[in-house]
Amino acid sequence: MLLLEIKNLDKIYSSRLGLNKVQALDSISFSIEQGEYIAVMGESGSGKTTLLNILATIDRPTSGEVILEGENILGLKQSQLSAFRRDNLGFVFQDFNLLDTLSIEDNIYLPMVLAGESFGDMEERMKALTKRLGIENLLKKYPYEVSGGQKQRTAVARALITRPKLVLADEPTGALDSKSSEHLLELFSEIHKGGQTILMVTHSIKAACHASRVLFIRDGKIFNQIYRGVNSYEKMYKKISETLTSLQVGGEF
Repeated sequence: MLLLEIKNLDKIYSSRLGLNKVQALDSISFSIEQGEYIAVMGESGSGKTTLLNILATIDRPTSGEVILEGENILGLKQSQLSAFRRDNLGFVFQDFNLLDTLSIEDNIYLPMVLAGESFGDMEERMKALTKRLGIENLLKKYPYEVSGGQKQRTAVARALITRPKLVLADEPTGALDSKSSEHLLELFSEIHKGGQTILMVTHSIKAACHASRVLFIRDGKIFNQIYRGVNSYEKMYKKISETLTSLQVGGEF
């Protein structure tokens, strides 16, 4: 089932006087099926972060369409965007974005509190999620009292508690050590198997190997894509490495 369509997306940044222009995205088009796990890769400046920000409704394109379940989200008014993000999107950031003044429990509850959910619903979802993520014993602690891996699992719980249609992850393993990174990627794979749709921007080949599809962006355009299919982890790693090498040297597929 089709969840998201990106059609002919352009983003041009102009200097204050309009003398200099940089095209960050150039006619980007692709679609995401419900339940897909997509990794987006590319060199710094390729446009992948711009793409993520537009999908998150944080930035707006110069032209094009972003259609979620038949609705062009670019047509939403500024006053509607906060509610749209809260009801449809979950976010996992490299630097966690937790509030140090709130406990782990309250950080996770926050999106549901803002949505006006009943305490009974919040408590039920909290118990199930935190047990699944292995942080049920940390709820009364504060972010500065737990490890980076535990912070990231808290961020994942916060992203999932609203049951979003799409989880957007921006370099989710970037601030983690290798062991915590592997645990997080295993967690993402488990969440994906449960039917959650995920789009992740990453520089990590290991992270991308867990996705069901990898999109490569160069100079604001889709350069190539790889489907996992029946490929093993080792085969995916080799294919991604070869594609990144070709991307860096300007090769073609």
